[in-house]
Amino acid sequence: MDHQPNYPNLKRGGGRKKGVPNRLQQAAKDVIEEAARRLGGVNRVVEWAKEDPANERVFWGQIYPKLLPLTAHLTGDVTIQWPEPRNALDE
Repeated sequence: MDHQPNYPNLKRGGGRKKGVPNRLQQAAKDVIEEAARRLGGVNRVVEWAKEDPANERVFWGQIYPKLLPLTAHLTGDVTIQWPEPRNALDE
C-alpha cells in the first residue's frame, strides 16, 4: 500500500540524469590520475613492474584486470565447474 499522497502537479527532480557522472567519483579519479602523472606515469609503472617479479604479478593479477570489461558476450554452450569441497569447512 502506498502511503505517499498523490500530487499530480508536483514536478520531481528525479536525481542525476542517465549518463551524467557522479561528481565525487570523477573528482577521486582525477586526483588519482594526477598522482599517477606526478609519480612518473606509464614509464614509472613499467619500471616498477620490472623491478620485481612480484610487482609484475600484482600488475597482471590486480591492476590490469580492472581495465577489462565486466561483461562477456558468449555464444554456444557454457559450462561452469566448481571445485569439490576438500573438507567440511569448504562446504
